[in-house]
Amino acid sequence: MHTPKIVILIAAVLASVASAQEPATLVTTSVSSYTLRPGDVLMVNVWGQESFSGQFQIDENERFLYPVLGEISTRNLTISQVRDTLTAGLETLFNSPFVTVSPRFRVSVLGHVTNPGLYTIDPTLTTIDVVAMAGGPSVNGNLNDIRLRRMNETESIDYEAEDTRGRTLREIGVRSGDQIFVPRRSFTRQDLSLLLQFAQLALTVVLLINAL
Repeated sequence: MHTPKIVILIAAVLASVASAQEPATLVTTSVSSYTLRPGDVLMVNVWGQESFSGQFQIDENERFLYPVLGEISTRNLTISQVRDTLTAGLETLFNSPFVTVSPRFRVSVLGHVTNPGLYTIDPTLTTIDVVAMAGGPSVNGNLNDIRLRRMNETESIDYEAEDTRGRTLREIGVRSGDQIFVPRRSFTRQDLSLLLQFAQLALTVVLLINAL
């Protein structure tokens, strides 16, 4: 008599399990469906074959040079399609090669950071992760107004804002060739110290004048 209720309960549990597993599938698809750009770096790993593993940068013609296989075009290709191309080529050399491919961006981290420079970064990192790679902000660095620069365009990124917090570089539109710039705070402790010194000097001058 209670069979229908039991069936409904089991169906609900199965639906909730399927729903909980769905996000992981979405993340995997998102990474593999990324379309490559010039300047991107490919992290290629061929299991058991170190000479065929490594980092390969895509040039301005949307190609990269790979051992034995030569130049490989990435024009309008996704990560998964490049992996399939490499796998097909390596199958002529090895039996059942196991190939993984993941993208990396080449971006400059500049401004008020400890170690400014050019970095090869994982696009699944956040802006704050990248600033940390550059040694973190300097004493005067302003993390509430990080700027993304591309050519003649500049966009401010507030890492504490709800629509930015936790979002990856890919999700906020960062790509190879961009600059992540940490500006100076508008008013720092150093500024306060200088202001106090100036005020003390001014007070001393006033006292000296009054003593004459």
